[in-house]
Amino acid sequence: MPDPTTARVYGWREVLLVGGVIVAIVLGISLITTILPDGARWVVFQSPLAIIVIVVGTILVLASLLRGTRSR
Repeated sequence: MPDPTTARVYGWREVLLVGGVIVAIVLGISLITTILPDGARWVVFQSPLAIIVIVVGTILVLASLLRGTRSR
C-alpha cells in the first residue's frame, strides 16, 4: 500500500497533456482510415475490429488501475 503522504498528485497540466495526446492519436487514426483502400476500410468500419480494440483497451486500463501505482 503506498504511503498517502508521498503519493503523486496529478494536476491540470498532466491531465491536459494526456488529453492532448489522446486527441492527437484519435485524429491520426482518423486520418489513416480515410486514406485506406476500400477493403481495409471495410475491415475497420464493418467488422467487429473496433469493438475488440475498445474492449481490450478498457481491460488493459482497468487492470492497470487495479494494480495501483507503479514503483519508481
